[in-house]
Amino acid sequence: MDQQNEDRGYKLASAAPTITFPLTYYTRKGYKTLADLPQGARVGIPNDPTNANRALHMLEEQGLVRLNPKAGIRATVLDIIDNAKKLRIIELDSAQLPRSLEDLDAAAINASYAEPAGLTPAKDGIAQERPDGPYANILCVRAEDLSKPWVAKFVQCYHSPEVKAFVEKRFNGGMLCAW
Repeated sequence: MDQQNEDRGYKLASAAPTITFPLTYYTRKGYKTLADLPQGARVGIPNDPTNANRALHMLEEQGLVRLNPKAGIRATVLDIIDNAKKLRIIELDSAQLPRSLEDLDAAAINASYAEPAGLTPAKDGIAQERPDGPYANILCVRAEDLSKPWVAKFVQCYHSPEVKAFVEKRFNGGMLCAW
């Protein structure tokens, strides 16, 4: 949104977070956490820039790699400056990751590919992005409308216990409320 405001002269503002489709690491090798991965483990990540960055930052948050701080939200495998376990990062098309899980020690898989592959984050995942992270979707309004009562009312309705219960039941952890 910020980039669109800058590039196109829009005047949009974030009214509130909505949901996030968290990136989740899965394994078929019996590991319980990413920390359990052995030396030299083969780890699949999406090969598109946004999701590769997300997957790499998750590895960093788990203490498995250290990324060049200058990379920011554009980290690639070339930005790994410490990899104590000598993880072998395999970049694959997101759609291939569920099919490749048998050949990998772990893989970061988007919710849109995990669910059709029969993977459930809560049951099968070994690490998952925080719901309040930087990739949460937002309710976006014109900046001039941000303080209007209808925006606050809409946010209140969206953030209701009923909406949260629906999201939790319908998406089995593949979509999380970010509020």
